[in-house]
Amino acid sequence: MNQTDRFARLLIDFVRAEYGTDEFVPLHVPRLGERERELVSDAVASSFVSSVGRYGGEFEEAVAGYTGAPFAVAVMNGTAALHLCLVLAGVQRDDEVITQAMTFVATCNAIRYCHAHPVLVDIERPALGMSPDSLEDWLEANAEVGDDGLCRNRATGRVIRACVPMHSFGHPVRIERIAAICRRFGLVLIEDAAESLGSFYRGEHTGLVGDLAALSFNGNKIITTGGGGMILTRSEALAERARHLSTTAKVGHRWEYFHDEVGYNYRMPALNAALGCAQMEALPNFVAAKRALAERYRKWFSESDYEFVAEPEGAESNYWLNAFFARDRGERDELLEVTNDAGVMTRPVWVPMNQLPAFEGCQQAELAVSEWISERLINIPSWVSE
Repeated sequence: MNQTDRFARLLIDFVRAEYGTDEFVPLHVPRLGERERELVSDAVASSFVSSVGRYGGEFEEAVAGYTGAPFAVAVMNGTAALHLCLVLAGVQRDDEVITQAMTFVATCNAIRYCHAHPVLVDIERPALGMSPDSLEDWLEANAEVGDDGLCRNRATGRVIRACVPMHSFGHPVRIERIAAICRRFGLVLIEDAAESLGSFYRGEHTGLVGDLAALSFNGNKIITTGGGGMILTRSEALAERARHLSTTAKVGHRWEYFHDEVGYNYRMPALNAALGCAQMEALPNFVAAKRALAERYRKWFSESDYEFVAEPEGAESNYWLNAFFARDRGERDELLEVTNDAGVMTRPVWVPMNQLPAFEGCQQAELAVSEWISERLINIPSWVSE
């Protein structure tokens, strides 16, 4: 048994002791109970199970109240939230949108939905999110702001419309510095906060610095609505437009079906929202329990030769998914094989977007950190029982 295999066995034993089971240990599972059954059953009994009924609005109010966002609009999933954020930002065909190379594919997919072009910049440690230095360097080398106030790529002539950093695994990026760079170049800032409900940076919840933000409530997130997403914004006008577009751009009328533009059938169903209302009641306990789990992992890894991914300075992370770094790709793959063979689910980080067929031709910055992390990061079981 080599050193890597011995470490894997120790990690397996620690995880099994943490969860108190010899059975399969998943990466993340939702915590659902009687309150969830109660509210979903109430929605069923009301007969308002689609996009009308009280639970949609109540869920929006709960998320807005928790995050501090002035406005929140519930939609059917996180990708829909990202897509609508880009539409609201004015992203048009053949525009360019800057995002990070290391992200979940939905970020770049949403940009493509607008027939726009992703531009990929690097991430940084420890946040695992967009590097302000990489963003600024790329813009200074490639972009200029014209007399009309629009930022254009000097090489392609295209308008660079927006910037979409992601708070990966719940760890906040240095969003204030990114926002300052976006203001300097006239870019709309959209926070991909899909994984960071319950995360704060310098005392403010993620998603509130940007012009718009997208949350996700997929089954594997810190709270779930089964499928669902949310748009956060400080702008009442943007919130109203998001609500209008997400309901097929239908103009209100007692009986007339009149749609004043191309809209999207993106509104969150009431059944999902009812589930979300119950989950929001438990969110503070979930965050506390996940942070406590992360601290136990941190202490355990501190006695090993491996680096645990801890929250960045100034951040209070929800630790949606805990992670550590292997020494190289070969060791990463060996650790993944041994742990998964033993029934303890572990996963690598996403394949960088520039290595996927749909995005391999995108413009990109130097991606040294993204490439380093893609070969070493391993996610470990991160669910809690509370």
